[in-house]
Amino acid sequence: MAEPDLRAGYSARQVREAEAPLLEAGVPLMQRAADGLADQLERMLPEGRTARVFLLVGPGNNGGDALFAGARLAGRGHGVTLFPTSARVHEAGLVAALAAGAELVPESERTPPVAGARAATSDIVVDGVLGTGTSASPALRGAARDVVAAVREALDAARPRPRVVAVDLPSGVHPDEGSVADEVVLAADLTVTFGACKAGLLRPPGAGLAGRVVVVDIGLGPGLAGVEPLLPAPR
Repeated sequence: MAEPDLRAGYSARQVREAEAPLLEAGVPLMQRAADGLADQLERMLPEGRTARVFLLVGPGNNGGDALFAGARLAGRGHGVTLFPTSARVHEAGLVAALAAGAELVPESERTPPVAGARAATSDIVVDGVLGTGTSASPALRGAARDVVAAVREALDAARPRPRVVAVDLPSGVHPDEGSVADEVVLAADLTVTFGACKAGLLRPPGAGLAGRVVVVDIGLGPGLAGVEPLLPAPR
């Protein structure tokens, strides 16, 4: 059977089903994803100086990916700031990032204006707020929406403008349809997606918000063999 083209557009369900047997077998998919994310971030960092990386961290696995990637960058001497957008975060990822020297914005300072100011003075802003697990209702809501709106406004005014990296997909974009239920989406310069490309990254308006898309291979090829993607790979 031919190897699947991981650049094709798969659904969130197809990717989850390909992940399931690997997770059951104890394969460290999150670490593979985080390592791939860290690799891409390091390629974007300015040479010859310590970089400033601002992580918007949501409650799910996307936030965990961002935290573990941030741990690696902090361990290599870069200034990594963690801004949780919810009360819950991936605990092991948070412990790893803090142990490596990342700064956690105190809960009393986690306001939209602070998020905007911190983001505007960074080299890279990482969007790890929402992932494919929210496909039933992917729009940002509540405090997370307010924070992302403030960051977006601050980045639009910043000179030079920090680059934005989305974890798996820009938060608020439907992973299958590419639709946007709410206008508050932080457009990415680069989207680092895991396992296989999500169809929503190839369909407008999601494709226009994702920037350049890099697929990190975490070992889903066998699970996707014979699976018909929603969209063919871009030519």
